[in-house]
Amino acid sequence: MFPQFQSHSRIRLLALAIMAIMAVFVMRLFYLQVIQHGTYVALADTEQVKRLKIPAQRGEIYMMDDGQPVKVVLNNTVYTVFVDPQYVDNKAAVIRTIRQVAGGNTVDNFAKLLDKTDTRYQIVARNVSRKQAELIKKRDLKGIGFQAVSERVYPEKSLGGQILGFVNWEGKGQYGIEGKFNDELKGTEGMLQSVTDVGNVPLTIGSHNVDIPAKNGKNVVLTVDRNIQAYSEQALKNGLKKLGAPYGSVLVMDPESGKVLAMANYPNYNPGAYNKVADAKAFNNDIISDPYEPGSVVKTFTVATGINTGTITPQATFNNTDYIQVEDRTITNATKGQTGRVTFDHAYTWSLNTGMVTIAQRLGGGSINSKARGVMYDYFHDRFRMGELTGIELAGEAAGILDKPNIGNGDEVRYSNMSFGQGMAPTMLQVGAAFSSVVNGGTYYTPTIIEGTISDDGTFTEAEQKPTDENVVSKSTSKQVQDMAVRARKAFYAGNDKKGYTIGGKTGTSQAIVNGKYTFDETTGTYIGFGGDSAPKYVIMVRASGPNQAIGGQDVIPIFTDISNWMIDYLKLEPKG
Repeated sequence: MFPQFQSHSRIRLLALAIMAIMAVFVMRLFYLQVIQHGTYVALADTEQVKRLKIPAQRGEIYMMDDGQPVKVVLNNTVYTVFVDPQYVDNKAAVIRTIRQVAGGNTVDNFAKLLDKTDTRYQIVARNVSRKQAELIKKRDLKGIGFQAVSERVYPEKSLGGQILGFVNWEGKGQYGIEGKFNDELKGTEGMLQSVTDVGNVPLTIGSHNVDIPAKNGKNVVLTVDRNIQAYSEQALKNGLKKLGAPYGSVLVMDPESGKVLAMANYPNYNPGAYNKVADAKAFNNDIISDPYEPGSVVKTFTVATGINTGTITPQATFNNTDYIQVEDRTITNATKGQTGRVTFDHAYTWSLNTGMVTIAQRLGGGSINSKARGVMYDYFHDRFRMGELTGIELAGEAAGILDKPNIGNGDEVRYSNMSFGQGMAPTMLQVGAAFSSVVNGGTYYTPTIIEGTISDDGTFTEAEQKPTDENVVSKSTSKQVQDMAVRARKAFYAGNDKKGYTIGGKTGTSQAIVNGKYTFDETTGTYIGFGGDSAPKYVIMVRASGPNQAIGGQDVIPIFTDISNWMIDYLKLEPKG
């Protein structure tokens, strides 16, 4: 009996051992398949699922060309080279190939990126050409992939460089339209999430497959006319060369809509070679980003304020002695000798500071008191909108300076200076828009540089009209100021104008401040004017300056005249009579 009992005991022990082992297996399987299910699924996804961004095509930019939009910024297909560090089986060959073929297009320290085996996607080169990509592909190396991306191309080179801006190496727009509309232009990236087999070949089935298409960026159409822009840039360059001035700008606007037709700055730059620009100042569009004292061009707004408030008429008179006292300051005329009883029309033509200060005094009943200052601020800031952002659709706009009146000492002097363009700092665009409102019949059009958008199928959608403000001045005031500007030009500068057209304008010379005082040793010359047939069809503003150079408003008139005569032909205006 005893041996039999031992046999049964062994069997039971063996059975218990087997059951225990089976229990361990079952518990282990339960742990792996149920408790750790998510962890192992994630690990499988890491091995089998690749996520690739599908780049959106950046929106293209158009200018107008005699009424038709034409591309001035477009895209060229280049390639981004990436590696899957987990799939590279010959790291040395990959590094050697990328270095030999991609050359200067490789990213910094790209070879170290192949050591990041905890990732599946590392960019090693950018902006590789199709030919370079094909050469790399021919090496048949595992773990190398390519993504087609768009490279920004500026076929017109430097044309409108400060208007357009550029796209940096990270694909972000900077300055100008590229910077202001970066989000709209860049579009929205898509995504491809693909399940792959052990050979890294994408499968066509699987619950993890995701395909989100990219949404291309908007195509933007500018109000800028490429022909007017090109001519303005060349006229500015030629004019500055004759003056020996290193810096200058030209603004051309449609006074009947507020549309910017040209913004030319010198020196300019090529957005396609932005990395070769030595001085970052070249990126700035001085017409919107560089407030300055415009000088006597502001006298147009002073006489408009005086006429519109019924304070003066062009033929009303004052006694000019070439000097006028305001508090403890003596204000003088740059042009001496027009003394005696003269009209305000004469004061505008000869750019007499004393005449403008007299208008400011008469606004207050005899002194530049709080009433006078309030009226000037209402017109200069609230109506003509100098000293505040225009909202132009460009990156880098500055608000400028036009201080509110106060009761402190010196306020009378400050506002007397403002009457002839000192003690304030608007931008050229602000002055151009304000001048347009004075000569177009009295409507302020908010400046704009956006004509609309073009869809991928070629459908043009016009931009929403920006706010306007009617009756900034009356039509009668506008006509009287127009006539004064025409007479001012005829008196000195009309000899080279095309005959049979209405051309008017005003000079401005602003002094630099050295050691806290104004000096005539360094001045900025400005001229603003309009031209047209039965009504003003364009407004042109020109500015030129240089360190330690005395440049006056009369010095930049040839640049205005050159562009004005060309505009008459380009717009096909009909002469009167």
